[in-house]
Amino acid sequence: MNIPQTSFPRVVIIGGGFAGLAAAKGLEDKELQVVLIDKHNYHTFQPLLYQVATGGLEPDSIAFPLRKRFNDVENFYFRLAEVQNINSETNCIETTIGNLEYDELIIATGSKTNFFGNKTIKKYAMEMKSVPQALNIRSLVLENFEEALLERNLEKRLALMNFVIVGGGPTGVELAGALAEMKKGILPKDYPDLDIRQMKINLIQSSGELLKGMSKNASEKAEDYLIKLNVDVWKNLRVTNYDGETVTTNGEDHFKAQTLIWAAGVKGESINGLQQECLVERANRFKVNEFNKVEGYNNIYAIGDVACMPSENYKYGHPMMAQPAIQQGKLLARNLLAKLESKKLRAFKYNDKGSMATIGRNKAVVDLPNWKFQGVFAWFVWMFVHLFSLIGFRNRAVVFFNWLYNYIRFDRETRLIIRPYKKKNSNSF
Repeated sequence: MNIPQTSFPRVVIIGGGFAGLAAAKGLEDKELQVVLIDKHNYHTFQPLLYQVATGGLEPDSIAFPLRKRFNDVENFYFRLAEVQNINSETNCIETTIGNLEYDELIIATGSKTNFFGNKTIKKYAMEMKSVPQALNIRSLVLENFEEALLERNLEKRLALMNFVIVGGGPTGVELAGALAEMKKGILPKDYPDLDIRQMKINLIQSSGELLKGMSKNASEKAEDYLIKLNVDVWKNLRVTNYDGETVTTNGEDHFKAQTLIWAAGVKGESINGLQQECLVERANRFKVNEFNKVEGYNNIYAIGDVACMPSENYKYGHPMMAQPAIQQGKLLARNLLAKLESKKLRAFKYNDKGSMATIGRNKAVVDLPNWKFQGVFAWFVWMFVHLFSLIGFRNRAVVFFNWLYNYIRFDRETRLIIRPYKKKNSNSF
């Protein structure tokens, strides 16, 4: 890997997401050698991926180069690689570019889409956990309309214009709202010779409420917003199969659709090598104690989505969201420094700052610890929080300009098929 030897302890961080980045920032300019490893050379602001998928933002406006963030930090090294195995006996990780020894290891690999063992759905459904996946959705959506424009068979044309989103959490709700706004104000102008009224947006939720985990008012208001945007909301309905053409459910309702976007769950992106006993199979997350130390190990830690820290309020671990990841990363950095100085460690306690989701133009729901509100003001709060959570002045400026332009013109300039998406052939399955 070409990492120089040093007398300083070496801390290896696997993953440059919210958790890994927070830990790396907390350890910079200390008497440590910090090595950050990620399979991408950029950090992705995942809460805005849906806007890339629907042509609202350019992909590079929600991504930031990891090397640039630590340009002036001494004893910091970034390597573009994928970690394949952890050898805890030799304190070494095995990667696609070689092996590396560590003194302290932080696993911050995040999460991946959970298809709950359904291989058919996994094969044909669209995911949205990374920038390339968001670009695939953008290309597929636009390709569907180009194809529908040429399709003479009514049934096939309607299937091309039918979009099924599985999962009524923030990702599913925000994506459904964005597609609905495209249908309302953008697609009719792009395709005047196509009856856009035939476009269908279906949001399927297995439970009886949207935005589970938020307040009842937020759930009901989000559903009301979606219905007013002509989104078909299906509750208490579970998707059981998808062959690329037909969405099968556990009820009588089935859908002919060329596009199914899966936003129904995530699981931890674990790494091979650690004892099976330290892994929670239910969510593929590593069991950690209150200091984020992986169960059974003295110098291996897990933070963020891949960490499961059961507590009184969070029986199955903290929510797999940005805030718990950031808070765990910051505290672990402080605890590692305290450990090196033989000081007392501080146990993690999650500070829930609230939840929010936007459903479209002037429509959002916000749940703060002591205040819950919806509507235009909530929408501005959502924009403010997300804008200033982005890394880098350029990204904030570009996103702000795009939002301002889109609001004034009711337009989305980045509806481009830069990289055509090749659909899997359902007949060959």
